[in-house]
Amino acid sequence: MLKKLIRQMMTAQIFSALTVSLCLMIDSIIIGQYLGVEAIAAYGLSNPILLVIGAFGSALSAGVQVVCSKSLGRGLKEETNAGFSSAVGLALAFSLPFMLLVLLFRTPLTSLLGADTPSLFDKTREYITGFVIGAPATMGALILVPFLQMAGKTGLLIASVGVMTVTDIALDILNVTVFHGGMFGMGLASSLSYYAALLVGAVYFLSPKCFFSFSVKQISGKKILELFKNSIPAVFNMAASVILVFGMNKLLLASGPSGSEAVAAYSVIMTLGNASCCIYTGIGGVSLTLTGIFYQEEDRTGLKLLLKELAHWSLILGAGVGLLLFLFAPAAVSLFITERGETWEMAVLGLRIFMLGLIPCCLNGTVKNAFQSSGRESYTEMMSILHCAVFPLLAAFLLTRPRALRISGAWFFFVCGELMMLAVLCLYVRVKTGRKAWQGLNVMMLPEDFSVSEENMLELEIKNMEDVEAASEEAMRFCMERGQDRRVGNRVAVCVEEMASNVVQHGFSADSKEHHLSIRLMHKRGQWILRFRDDCGAFDPINYVPAEGESDALGIRLVLALADDIRYTYSMSLNNLMIVFKDSTIASLQAKAQKTEA
Repeated sequence: MLKKLIRQMMTAQIFSALTVSLCLMIDSIIIGQYLGVEAIAAYGLSNPILLVIGAFGSALSAGVQVVCSKSLGRGLKEETNAGFSSAVGLALAFSLPFMLLVLLFRTPLTSLLGADTPSLFDKTREYITGFVIGAPATMGALILVPFLQMAGKTGLLIASVGVMTVTDIALDILNVTVFHGGMFGMGLASSLSYYAALLVGAVYFLSPKCFFSFSVKQISGKKILELFKNSIPAVFNMAASVILVFGMNKLLLASGPSGSEAVAAYSVIMTLGNASCCIYTGIGGVSLTLTGIFYQEEDRTGLKLLLKELAHWSLILGAGVGLLLFLFAPAAVSLFITERGETWEMAVLGLRIFMLGLIPCCLNGTVKNAFQSSGRESYTEMMSILHCAVFPLLAAFLLTRPRALRISGAWFFFVCGELMMLAVLCLYVRVKTGRKAWQGLNVMMLPEDFSVSEENMLELEIKNMEDVEAASEEAMRFCMERGQDRRVGNRVAVCVEEMASNVVQHGFSADSKEHHLSIRLMHKRGQWILRFRDDCGAFDPINYVPAEGESDALGIRLVLALADDIRYTYSMSLNNLMIVFKDSTIASLQAKAQKTEA
């Protein structure tokens, strides 16, 4: 069940990141082919404005993934809705004034960006004008991605991104061949494609079945501060990326007479490299969302499976994408540099070396985002600075010193930076815990009181009604072996039997698909906690209104009466039900029973 969920989420995340990268690449190619070199320069000069929108949206999206995954893990639907409302409100509060200010001051902004000739000035201003019109849609599309993931609407997410891609390409081609709208038309095409994506996503968010609900009353300063706090690591990551580009450009320019050609080659390497890093974005995004849920549930098994699966896919996808780009590097570079000269050769060599760093990059991204979702933002921020800026720049500086390597040595910046980060991480975990980083959950460096030991936790998989009966008996035996009397064991066993049988009888038989139900029972902090998770259709037992005379409702009512606390969420296409029995309540009932018997 979890493996399937991880694959679905990862596919949607990778597809989303890849199509956005392809849109940017296609924009650049069409501008260069139809509007000329000066238009490419105008596009490049406009990038800071584009990056501000993208940076704020991406940072807020990361904050959403952490904050809302934590509240989902605790089964707090109202708090999740507060996060949703605050994120939407914050996106509007930033994007609308930003759009108006840029439109109002686009002339001085264009001068500030460095457009120093009349023709270049006009092209840059036109592109900024067309693109910034889409700022609200760009922001909206970025923050709705994690909410679609949490709602289990990966198909709608893929459709939304697909519509954006097709719309952008179609409008770009129409602009240069039919409308002749110049750079304004190119910017407007991007804006309209984001609005198209937002409209597709809105189909779900405006429907009655939407898991999230927006309310102005739910927007709170506390939740906004929480979103900002959890966005900071993403800001560190982006700042480190800017430092890396700036530092590499300076280093390459100073490396010899071919410095300017090396900078051009580096630009192509990063454009293609960033597209290939969609696997890093996808794997890291899954880590960011699911780690938050499993960490809040104190689910060791879920965390262990998550890290194992993401490491597995890091190896497969990193090797696969790396091999493809290694083989087709000449063709990929030729899309940007048509003449096979020194610059072309440097770009091909650099791209092939870049691909060697994809596997360690994905592994670092998995751990870095897991740290963030488990509340250790300082680890995430430090890793962002080290593997996105410090280590790659250090490697490039050292490897350009030998005369025999020079510029060629600089192309090892990515793979050496990622390997250095992995080595430092493993060494730190070894020193901190005395254990090997990649065994079990050692790399997470979890606190000593996290969850409970495996022998004090019961985990069961249900496939049929025979399994339900066996699970009920196992739950009874588990409680009694840990010092509880038969009343406590019976209380837990009844809940297991009633809720599990309801899922099997109605959820499993609702369609022809294969379904799964997992049950976890543990005792911690004066509470017995039962968690049910299944991949059937959405069913909220807390707010269930049965039909007249429906006998199955009696079991649900019995469980509700027995439990001290019960929480339900439907997220990522999974029903999650948590039932809590407090020791104090059980002790009180036992005392009453003993008094009655006496």
